[in-house]
Amino acid sequence: MAITKRQLPKFLRSASSPNLSQQLMLIGLAITLFFIFLAFFAPVFQTWGWLQNPKDFLSNPIHEPPSAKYWFGTSRLGYDVFSRTVFGAQAALQVVILATALSMIIGVPLGMLSGYLGGKLDRVLLFIMDSIYTLPGLLLSVTLAFVVGRGIINAAIAISIAYIPQYYRVVRNHTVSVKTEVFIEAAQAMGASTWIVLSRYLFFNVIQSVPVLFTLNAADAILVLGGLGFLGLGLPEEVPEWGHDLKQALEALPTGIWWTTLFPGLAMTCMVVGLSLLGEGLNEFVNPRLRRENRIRK
Repeated sequence: MAITKRQLPKFLRSASSPNLSQQLMLIGLAITLFFIFLAFFAPVFQTWGWLQNPKDFLSNPIHEPPSAKYWFGTSRLGYDVFSRTVFGAQAALQVVILATALSMIIGVPLGMLSGYLGGKLDRVLLFIMDSIYTLPGLLLSVTLAFVVGRGIINAAIAISIAYIPQYYRVVRNHTVSVKTEVFIEAAQAMGASTWIVLSRYLFFNVIQSVPVLFTLNAADAILVLGGLGFLGLGLPEEVPEWGHDLKQALEALPTGIWWTTLFPGLAMTCMVVGLSLLGEGLNEFVNPRLRRENRIRK
């Protein structure tokens, strides 16, 4: 009696023999989850006495090097650098999630409407989005941050505007190609309204690339937020934020005070790398061409 060998499901086969991009994605996922964990539990660690209040200045000796008491040392204002670095992850995630979610909420519906309806609306939106897209993202965010002022919500708004065209263009292009499919034409022939077609038939067929774009934009938004903080345009000074802390530490760097620059910069770099690896790994799952190329290499 012959025994048929059952094949594992596709995702289990990938998990049992991950390629390099999948391994890097898992590393990126681990780094991202680690920072989310720090951001979520930072207030809990403070109540347990493991972290100091990051807003209390001159509560420690200034410019203390890393030691058993001050793991990351102290700054010129007496801040505990370890506490500021951990709480900086909380501020970064709050702004980045708000910014990328806001740009996605605006860009995705506009892209679907523009691609599906076409005509004058499509031309006007395409012109506006292309005009925004040609502007340097950091310069646009700096200008908007100067106008709206400091704060978590204001910084998120200033950062999000630069990413709206990316969601718009990706979703619009997918919508233009999908709306000619037979199932869309069948729904239209049966009298389905525009809302029904967009929400029931188009939405889940045009958003495959949105999670990838979300993670890559989040990585870029961390750098933009750091740039705003470095220029004094991001969050209020008392809020722990890596870019602002780097600006404060820059003056002391030539005197040999390296730790106030190293640890916030390292945290920002690790978070950006983690999100970038996660986004590139997700891109393989939603991009058939990349999957085929990886199978050929194997």
